[in-house]
Amino acid sequence: MRHARAAQALPPIVRILLAVAVSIPLMVIDQRSHYLREIRSILSTVIYPIQYVASLPQKVGTGVGEFFTSHQVYQQENKKLRLKVLKLKAAQLKYDALLAENARLRALFKAAAKVADKALIAELIEVNLEPFTQKLLVDKGGRNGVFVGQAVIDANGIMGQITGISPSTSTVTLVTDPGHAIPVQVQRNGLRTVLFGTGATNKLSLPHLTATSDIKTGDVLITSGMAGRFPAGYPVARVESITSDANESFLEIVALPVARLNHSKEVLLIWPGSEATVSVKREDEK
Repeated sequence: MRHARAAQALPPIVRILLAVAVSIPLMVIDQRSHYLREIRSILSTVIYPIQYVASLPQKVGTGVGEFFTSHQVYQQENKKLRLKVLKLKAAQLKYDALLAENARLRALFKAAAKVADKALIAELIEVNLEPFTQKLLVDKGGRNGVFVGQAVIDANGIMGQITGISPSTSTVTLVTDPGHAIPVQVQRNGLRTVLFGTGATNKLSLPHLTATSDIKTGDVLITSGMAGRFPAGYPVARVESITSDANESFLEIVALPVARLNHSKEVLLIWPGSEATVSVKREDEK
């Protein structure tokens, strides 16, 4: 205790000189003798495993921390990439939908250009295609000048007619409605008859033609203009099949509507006096 106090009592300069005096001989011995080097090497060899084991927790902790940090970064990047892919897919779907809509509108405008008088484009807002009723609801009504009995077409032909109106909407009864009938004629020879709906979206019937009637599979049926309900000359249907029975006086004729009744999104409302210049070729003439 006394020696420690005495050492602490020494002036700083004296302590420095003593440290230098001790260090210099040790340095000289270390340079000229291999004993200290061997001792230092042995001590390093003995101490290294202890140092390595002591540093393991820090290394493991650092590695685990880096792993979880990298994992979180990868998860965030992956989430961003998935979101980007979804946005690109949504944009592509929207682009495809716009292309399809533009194609439909171009076809409607082309059909409208062939109508002599006034026409109005309407958009479907509700579809009711049940076996006992075939109707659509469109977004144009009385305030747009729409009236009951008005003809409705798409880019391909007659779809039906307006049977109910409100100020802003109208009900369209399709040609396939079981209660609907439309005067038509065979485009090839002018043979007149009446076309009836069957309740199916892809089937119409011609029940009033006899076995001697001049009608063939593939014949196009157009509006005749009779009864004044539909302008003359618009395509309505194409004859799909003709069945005759020796025991029956009338033919069983099935026709397919040319309008895309369950695909059209936009329709064209036409006003009286709109004679059509549209023509549809027979299938065997294409």
